[in-house]
Amino acid sequence: MRNQAPPQGAQAVLRAIRLLKLFTSESPELQLADICELSGLNKTTTHRLLQALYSEELLARNPATGSYRLGPGLMALGVQALSSNDLRLRARPLLRKLAEDTGETATLEIPIDDTMLILDEVTGKHFVGAAGNVGTRWPMHATSTGKALIAFDQRGPERLSEHLPSLTSQTITRHETLRKQLSEIRRRGFAETVDELEDGFSGVGAVVRGVMGEVVGAISICGPTQRMSKTRRAQLGVTLCQVAERLQPHY
Repeated sequence: MRNQAPPQGAQAVLRAIRLLKLFTSESPELQLADICELSGLNKTTTHRLLQALYSEELLARNPATGSYRLGPGLMALGVQALSSNDLRLRARPLLRKLAEDTGETATLEIPIDDTMLILDEVTGKHFVGAAGNVGTRWPMHATSTGKALIAFDQRGPERLSEHLPSLTSQTITRHETLRKQLSEIRRRGFAETVDELEDGFSGVGAVVRGVMGEVVGAISICGPTQRMSKTRRAQLGVTLCQVAERLQPHY
């Protein structure tokens, strides 16, 4: 995972941000003791940071238990970020077209630490299909978008943690095995995941580049493995690469 040196004088800010990142879909509410243990900070420092975040409505408290959860101020910032994101605005019509043409779910994702965050999603026409949710984060090593980013972003491999958790029997958990896939991904231009994130789920992903050619995210087509044969994945991969190229701004 990336480990860049923080700017001087930013310790309190960084600590506060790291506290916010402790709240997940698995642990939406945390007690003070839990936060102290997870953050490694003492009770006094943790309480002071929590109170500052609470005062700005970035955290809320459960009146029954006293536990903390993410607050309305943070949700408002998230909505603001989504509505003003240029990449999301440009990708939306292309995602709709992908979902319409393929019948499968199309997503736009960006990297956050060692995960891929779904920034936008358009579901396909099939009754049985893939669906996450905007804001969902998936482990990078188990997704087609994550693998594509690792392969094409020079600093992509640095995002991975030392331990790659197993999500299914097909999940790649060894860095060496994952590295062996990268050259093939670079050769064909897209990545695949087959039953690695979830049994019965497959996807194809391609990176999206910025105006200077830098990797800024990835798009994917995903659906049930029974519909995502090897031949179809190859066809979808070619289509995704074409769409990704159209997404790159040329000013």
